[in-house]
Amino acid sequence: MLFGGRSGEHEVSVRSAVSVAQGLAARHDVIPLLVDHDGGWWLQEGQAPAPTGGRAVFLVAAPGDGGALRARDRGDVLARPDVYFPVLHGTYGEDGTVQGLLELASVPYVGSGVAASAAAMDKELMKGLFAAAGVPQTRHVVLRRGDLARAEAVVADLGLPLFVKPANLGSSVGVSKVKDGASLRPALEQAFAYDRKVVVEAGVDAREIEISVLGNDGARASLPGEILPDREFYDYESKYSAESKTELRIPAPLPPAKIEELQQLGVRAFEAVDACGYARVDFLVEKKSGRVLVNEINTIPGFTSISMFPKLWEASGLAYADLLARLVELGRERHAERAALRTTYSK
Repeated sequence: MLFGGRSGEHEVSVRSAVSVAQGLAARHDVIPLLVDHDGGWWLQEGQAPAPTGGRAVFLVAAPGDGGALRARDRGDVLARPDVYFPVLHGTYGEDGTVQGLLELASVPYVGSGVAASAAAMDKELMKGLFAAAGVPQTRHVVLRRGDLARAEAVVADLGLPLFVKPANLGSSVGVSKVKDGASLRPALEQAFAYDRKVVVEAGVDAREIEISVLGNDGARASLPGEILPDREFYDYESKYSAESKTELRIPAPLPPAKIEELQQLGVRAFEAVDACGYARVDFLVEKKSGRVLVNEINTIPGFTSISMFPKLWEASGLAYADLLARLVELGRERHAERAALRTTYSK
């Protein structure tokens, strides 16, 4: 199990990994593999992930090595996982980079592939794919550092309030709500500290609804859940602080027709980025009109004990341990499909 990572979401990943390891341990031997803040890989003893420690290892990006983890100092094989389970949130983990390494090594792994991971991580690409698939979403613009002079025009076009987000990050890291023109520049600077691209979205008076999606081809959606943040918006502290008073309504109090609409849109968003395995799709449901807008898709959603993804499946009749077992099966299934494809040309 890969966890940690070179990301602003490193600590969240460690929390997720502890929960995932506990859930997997009933049916699988778990091999904790910490990726530190600098990108080093550390094979840990036992089945319980730890925030530090381990033996330095590397993975050879070649099918012939069978996914072996080798000691960095001597090169001898220390472990050979049957399936890799990335629990890496954010950059260098959820964005297709680790998936590319695992593809080169030709090993089974849980979750979406390279293209889907990259597209879902990059909000500009994600929103473009949503638009092409006819998935409704909020009005937005994407800015780069050279576009800072356009800040006032952005406010004039989208109105206030606005949400400013790094294009390639999650867990609300670097996200700001802007309620006046003077606050826009500081919000942009904060977001640019994490990414070279920033997404600016029009604020919507809406309920925050989430759906969990599970499967490869023919994926299905869970019951929806609703988030009631304990502050102005669902920021990092609201999500992860022990003092957070944020409420989760599972299932969300919605009429059957609206639930069906959300489930269908969740699967459409999943298919729009060509995701597989699992994902969480976040929605905004306008309070006045009831119009549903897809906010984003997360291909490696949070897996802590309080995370929405597993809670939604539990409410839909799939227990935590069974959910994790299914994810491993889906990873094996997708790997078998890839392995069966031809890589040479002949008539």
